[in-house]
Order: sequence, then structure tokens, then C-alpha cells
Amino acid sequence: MKKALSYLLIFIGLQIVGGGIITALWSLITGNGDKTAAMLITTTGVVGVITIVLFLWTRYAEVSPKWLRTRPWTVLAWSVVASMGALIPSMWIQEQIPELPNFVEQEFDTILGTPWGYLVIGLLAPLSEEIVMRGAILKELLKSEKLGVWIAITISAVLFALIHMNPVQMPHAFLIGLLLGWMYWRTGSILPGVAYHWANNSIAFVMYAFYPDPDMKLIDLFKGSELHVYMALGFSLLILLPALFQLNLWMRRAE
Repeated sequence: MKKALSYLLIFIGLQIVGGGIITALWSLITGNGDKTAAMLITTTGVVGVITIVLFLWTRYAEVSPKWLRTRPWTVLAWSVVASMGALIPSMWIQEQIPELPNFVEQEFDTILGTPWGYLVIGLLAPLSEEIVMRGAILKELLKSEKLGVWIAITISAVLFALIHMNPVQMPHAFLIGLLLGWMYWRTGSILPGVAYHWANNSIAFVMYAFYPDPDMKLIDLFKGSELHVYMALGFSLLILLPALFQLNLWMRRAE
């Protein structure tokens, strides 16, 4: 448990301190302290790379090709399908709870508004967060006999929600954290989680390109028709639930 908390603090420290230093250097070099897309992408990207290198170099997280050698293409494919099926149900659940503050709305709009933003949102974020949250933190939590598997997964999901430091993202991140934690526990690999996380972030990136209004609701997306909202929700569940069933059948650890 202590190791898991120390990994969390290291990760948060890198985001805050590392991000602050890089931002200050950017302002010093360019003479521009505004939060431009180039500055935000550079800062987020550099911190992401440093996080990956640090956690792998120190072996806080151990990444091995052992599971990949089992040729788990079916699991990876269903992970992507599950992510696609979870999008609308997650949005619907989000709309049923009280509206939460969005502290980084402007920063997200700036990053998502440029194709270069995909490098950090679609590629670096899924890899760095899975290495830290599942490959390091959940790995340590699962070692605790006092916690039990699902308590460990739930704690990791709560921490995953909190590291986003943005209330509006936390419910979605918590639910995804439960699923990603289950996938890691079943396989012993971060790769299914990376595949799911990549698909989730990629869909969000593409959705923003077509619907940039952060306040858009499902009812707006479906032209004011509640029937179409519930039809989309039902159709999505017909994708998500079979995908979860298939994952449950296929996921296993490498022997």
C-alpha cells in the first residue's frame, strides 16, 4: 500500500512540478506565457515521456512481452469494441448526476482543437497512465492480502479518477478505472487497458472535431429526440455487454 501511494505521489509531482518547470522554460525561451496549443502539447508531451521513462527505468512498473507472445489479438480487439460501446452509456450516466466543475475546459479545448493534440491525448496519455495506474499502483495494491482483489481495483479506480484533477472527468474515469483494473487483474498485462484507453481517447478526440461544444448533451446530439437517445443507449449496450462477455471468456494470464 505504501509503495502504491508513493507511486501516486511521484506521478502527481511530475505533473505539477515537471509541468510547471517546462511551462516556465517555454515562457522564458519564447517570451510568451500564454497557454497556446504548442505550449500545452509540448508540456504535456514532455511530462508524459518523462513519466514513462522514469517508471520503466526504475522498474516501478514492469512491462514484459510475455503476454503479447500469447497472440492475444482477440482480447485487444474486444477491448477496443468495449470502449466504443461504453461511450454513450457513460455520457448518459454523466448526465444523470449533478453538473460538476470543469477546471481545465479551456486547456482541453486548445489541445483538442489541433491535430497535434492527438499525440498527447490519443497516444501518450493512454500509455503513461496505464503504466502508472495499472502497471505500478494496481500491481502493488493487488499484492495486499488485506485488501482483496475488488477493493484493490476500486481503490485504483478512485485514484485514477482523482489524478485527472478535474471533477467533470472523475465519474467517467472511475467507471473506466474499474474496467481497466479488472482487465489488468485478469491478464497481468497493461496492454488490454492501453488498447481500451487509446480507443476511448481517440473517440473523444474525433467527437470533439465534429461537436466542439463541451456543453452538448445526448439530446442535442440526437436532434431533441429522447426516443433516439434511448435507442442509441440500447444499441450501445448491445455492443458493450457482448464485448465484456467475450473479454471474460478470452482474458487469461500468460503461463
